[in-house]
Amino acid sequence: MAEPRKLLPGLDTPLESRARLFPVFTPNPDAFGRFAERFARYMGTPQFLVYMTLFCVLWLGWNTFAPEPLQFDPKALNYTLLTLLLSLQASYAAPLILLAQNRQDDRDRVQIEQDRSRNERNLADTEYLTRELASLRLAMREVATRDFVRSELRAELRAIIEELTERDSVSDAPQRRRKDKKERGNRVEAGETGALETADAKPARAERTEQK
Repeated sequence: MAEPRKLLPGLDTPLESRARLFPVFTPNPDAFGRFAERFARYMGTPQFLVYMTLFCVLWLGWNTFAPEPLQFDPKALNYTLLTLLLSLQASYAAPLILLAQNRQDDRDRVQIEQDRSRNERNLADTEYLTRELASLRLAMREVATRDFVRSELRAELRAIIEELTERDSVSDAPQRRRKDKKERGNRVEAGETGALETADAKPARAERTEQK
């Protein structure tokens, strides 16, 4: 049988931390980043360009037209010191600008994530409101409108009034009949008394005529 392969010693175990001779320099990233942003922001202003142009013009003018003993960067050496200074400035300016750009990219990334989450919440809210409006519209279709309620109430009130008038007429019919009977009886009695009075008045009239 083939023997199992042996792993190299130390590959299956993490490495131990080694002691450093010199401490690791870890500056404050926020403070250094703010300094880089201020420097990059200042380099992108017209003031920096104007000051840098004046500095170069004065440097070149002095080392070109000034007496040779007073020139510290003569034209014969092709302005070597000025070239070194500009190269040193560019070598430091480029990393600082990149650092500021990285911080700006980080902020933009966080802002994009926040905008995305805000847009997702707004989309969820709008979808919820849309569903609620749709449910309200469906519910409003089943609810009676104001005109429908008014027409139904009017019809019901008319039916109730007609029913009450019919009940009143039915309940008042016997009373009316009684009143009619009483009136007829009174009329009959009044007619009989009048006939009796006329019958009594005839002999009285006859006696009066005889006396005359």
